Amino acid sequence: MVARVSYIDSSAEIHPSAVIEDNVSIGANVKIGAFCYIGSNVEIGDGTEIMTHVVIKGPTKIGKDNTIYQFASVGEACQDLKYKGEPTQLVIGDRNIIRESVTIHRGTIQDNGITTVGHDNLFMINAHIAHDCIIGDHCIFANNVTFAGHVHVGDYAIIGGMTAIHQFCEIGAHSMLGGGSIVVKDVPPYVMAQGNHCAPFGINVEGLKRRGFSKEVIRAIRQVYKKLYRSNDTLAQIKPEIEAQAQDIPELGLFVEFFKKSTRGIIR
Repeated sequence: MVARVSYIDSSAEIHPSAVIEDNVSIGANVKIGAFCYIGSNVEIGDGTEIMTHVVIKGPTKIGKDNTIYQFASVGEACQDLKYKGEPTQLVIGDRNIIRESVTIHRGTIQDNGITTVGHDNLFMINAHIAHDCIIGDHCIFANNVTFAGHVHVGDYAIIGGMTAIHQFCEIGAHSMLGGGSIVVKDVPPYVMAQGNHCAPFGINVEGLKRRGFSKEVIRAIRQVYKKLYRSNDTLAQIKPEIEAQAQDIPELGLFVEFFKKSTRGIIR
């Protein structure tokens, strides 16, 4: 079989010691540092900078203006023993910062076959994103955060260092998890939580203020939190009330969508 020729934009800066396999696409103004390995079926978008000693394997698509630091491993085969070498994918959006020794694995055919990372996320040192995870936008994952497979994370979530998240968990948008937490159930949107096992202790008020949420909306979110955690009503009783409120306060729609996807039950 004849190897497919790679496309490398003329403005790309590639260190002579870097290894670039066949069938690779490298966009404009990409920088690839010393001793990097770029495997076949990898696409790297314009303006992305890859430091030294980075390994990227495919099929992987990386968007524009990302920064990937030394010793990161991106697009490697997953650690699921059911994986038998199928051509699954990793898709990364734009403007993500992937710090030292971060690992992000491709998907499995037992799910949708794709691990997905959105835009404008920060992955701090030694974070691990396992197969089939779906990461939203503007998230922060502190040092040594570990995601098992199939975890879904909403936009603007912040996960404290040394936190471990069980497979198939849903982490709601705008939530904040304290360091060292063990998460085995779903975390609703806007909630602050911490502990082993992770338990709720309020809503992420400061984060919401910084993102421009009005006092009225924050008050409505707080009321939903009280219904979830301080009333004697069941979740089945609370859901219709939240759905009705979301007609007037769209921000509450995140709760509605979250409950549709939640399968592991919410943290308590």
